[in-house]
Amino acid sequence: MKYFFRYFFRTLRIILGPILLLWDWITSPAGIKRSPEEQQDIDNKTGKLVLYQFRTCPFCIKARRAIKRLSLKIELRDALRNKTHRSELSEGGGQIKVPCLRIENDSGDYSWLYESDDIIEYLQKNFSS
Repeated sequence: MKYFFRYFFRTLRIILGPILLLWDWITSPAGIKRSPEEQQDIDNKTGKLVLYQFRTCPFCIKARRAIKRLSLKIELRDALRNKTHRSELSEGGGQIKVPCLRIENDSGDYSWLYESDDIIEYLQKNFSS
């Protein structure tokens, strides 16, 4: 029974993954228009942020759409296919759970923010106009 569920959900992801990515591409949100100076300031602030994600995860898509809607340049790291990024997420954040936003503080320490709603709330609070 365990193998049935494993292969059932794996097959479901194989089928739904490309559909989710196509839907995301077709309905991609427009970003915020800022002056070049404002955008450069935002880009400098977001240079300390990294989003660990799986490409077809619905919650990761939700977080990426919020990033695009806010016109943020945040580095995306695939924690599913890249073993280095996966181990960084596991060691730094304590668990392999996506989406996860790594926030570098001014002191050089990292804090890890899980849950797409929490990530979106953080981004809106700190980077919306």
